[in-house]
Amino acid sequence: MKLLSSHDEMLLLAILSLGDNAYGLTIRREVSRATGKDWSIGAIYDPLYRLEKKGYVESSLTEPTSERGGRSKRVFLITSRGKKALREQKTVRDKLWRKIPETTLNKS
Repeated sequence: MKLLSSHDEMLLLAILSLGDNAYGLTIRREVSRATGKDWSIGAIYDPLYRLEKKGYVESSLTEPTSERGGRSKRVFLITSRGKKALREQKTVRDKLWRKIPETTLNKS
């Protein structure tokens, strides 16, 4: 099992949560909203293309739209391989979190 980086995990989760509306700008907004940090577009697209090469996501271009001046959007979908990687990641995280007593987090 190869674990995902936390960055890749967040991108895959954002894609899943956005469904058919997962393209660069919406993914960036979703991750920025979740982390409270402003992510650059390069911090989104570079890893997305890497995840695509690994087979975790697929992308396709939409039909050109007038709202984008006749340009298409590149939409990302998570693949079954990407979903499997997320499930494995969650399993590992859950196992580790279950071993930590709640009071441990509350100590200074």
